Parts: sequence; structure tokens; C-alpha cells
Amino acid sequence: MSVSLLALPLLAVSAPQVQTVPPCPPIAAPVAADVPPAPAAPSTAAPVAGPAPAPAALAEAAAPATPAAAAPPAKPGNEIIVSHRAPSAADPVEAVNVASYKVVTAVDQAVIEPVAHGYMSFVPEPIRDGLHNAVDNLDEPIVFLNFMLQLKPGKALETAARFAINSTLGLGGLFDIAKRKPFNLPRRSNGLADTLGYYGVGPGPYLFLPLIGATTLRDVIARPLDLSVVPFMFGKPFNDPKFALGKGIVSSLDERVQMDPAIRAIRASSDPYAAMRSYYLRRRQAEIDVLKGKRANADVPYLEVKAAPAVTTPGAPACAVAPAAD
Repeated sequence: MSVSLLALPLLAVSAPQVQTVPPCPPIAAPVAADVPPAPAAPSTAAPVAGPAPAPAALAEAAAPATPAAAAPPAKPGNEIIVSHRAPSAADPVEAVNVASYKVVTAVDQAVIEPVAHGYMSFVPEPIRDGLHNAVDNLDEPIVFLNFMLQLKPGKALETAARFAINSTLGLGGLFDIAKRKPFNLPRRSNGLADTLGYYGVGPGPYLFLPLIGATTLRDVIARPLDLSVVPFMFGKPFNDPKFALGKGIVSSLDERVQMDPAIRAIRASSDPYAAMRSYYLRRRQAEIDVLKGKRANADVPYLEVKAAPAVTTPGAPACAVAPAAD
């Protein structure tokens, strides 16, 4: 019994020597700095006897308090990562069109594009311009007929005058004499598809077809009727299949050369198929708007650039990225 009584003071004295050093500097003792430490006493030994705070708890206590969130976190499903183009109401058969576009693009890059670039490089520009004018001149009867269908007799007469002048003074249309002084008759494009659009017929679904390329249901139906106008009106040699084949090759090659800047810009875009579709539909609508007097010309940019709206979580900095859900 005496040994135990003697041991109590020793335990009381030695207990305060066990100190727990907090790992984080921000934790301060609750006692003021100018108050000396309390003398060793049995009453002060009790707190030491308890278990030391866990390091994780100390670290949590040392962390600075975070401000309350300005708004609750976004509900699941609000952040969407788009990995494919948005569907277009004008393109209901997009899957088929995309497959056709890939095949046509591969053939163009392997065969048609090198031929077109060789044509531009080795055929002198005056000859290329002459062939371009001759192809345009053969389309003038189509333009004339459709201006008549649109009840535009003034432009129809100008088109007829262009055809007569260029077919004679222009040596079969090789030279566009009609656009120069003193005639000053500009070249205009027109066709049955434009006439249908002028009277309110919609383009129908967008199509991308082999040997034709970008088109719509309205355009692909109307074009064969346009091509039958000259053979029907003038007969031979225009109704000869060989003549039609030769004209088709020259016309397609000339069109490929004219479209080369647009094709290059479209292929360099992030979504070439959607860019081609947008460019074709906008250009065709612009051509019809010119007929309706809604715009002065049918020039449209190759690419339609739209700024994507920034999507941010309310209350979070603009650079914050929400973690993906497990």
C-alpha cells in the first residue's frame, strides 16, 4: 500500500512530459501565449491518459474552411460529351449518304482530283476558259425556258440574246462576247429545280450520290429534264450519246476545277460531310433567293462557322471540369 502511494506523485510528475506534437503548424494551443504552463498536478494528468488524436483528424482540423458552394452541383446528365454530329432533319438517310460520301471522296482523291489538277496545270487558262464558256452557252436554252416558266420575260429575252451573240460572234460559245460592251448581258444560272423552288417546292431530303455528288430529291429529279431540253430543241448532234458523253466529261471536269477551293476548305474542316451538306443546301437556297429578289447574288461562304456556347457549372470557375462519375 505504501508503494502505491509513493508511486502516485511520480506518475503525476512524469505524465506531462509526454507531449503530442501536431503535424500541422496552423493548430494552436487553446491557452493564451502569455500564460505560463500549469504546474504538474494529478488533475492535469487525466487529459494525457486519453488516446492521442489521429493524424487524419488533425489534418482535417488544420485544413482551411472551404466557402459554401454558391449553387448545388449539377444534376447527373446535364453534362454531355457529343461524339458524333447532331442529326439533321434535312438528311433522313444520313447513314447511307455518309457511306457514299466516303467512297466518292476516296475515288476523287485517287483519280479525279489528280486529273483535275493536271488539267489546271497543263491546259492553258485561255483554253480552259473557252471550254467553260462553251459548256455554259449550251445551258442557255435551259435558262431561257425556266425564266419563261417563272414569268420573267425580260431576263428570258436577255438570255436568248446572250445565246445568239455567243453562238455566233463568240464562235460557238468559246468566247463570252455578250457580257462585254456594248451588250453587257450578264450570265445567269437557272433550271427546273430553281423554278420548283421559286414556286415553293421544298428541296426534299439531302442526298449524296455516286457520279452526282451532293444533291437533293428535287434537284436530282429536275436535272434530267433540264438535260433533255437542248437535244429536244436542236436535235443532232446534241442528241447523239457520244456528244452527250463528251459534254458530260468536260462539264464535270470544269465543275471540279471550279469547286476545288471549296472542296479543299470543306475537307480541312472538323466534319467534312456536314460541311459539304451545309454548303450545298445554303448555296442552293441562296440561288433561289436571288430569283425571288431576296438577295443580290448567290455567293455563300464555304464553311458555316457557329460559336459553340460555353457550358459551365453555376458557381464554379470557368476552368473547372466536373469529375466523371464512377
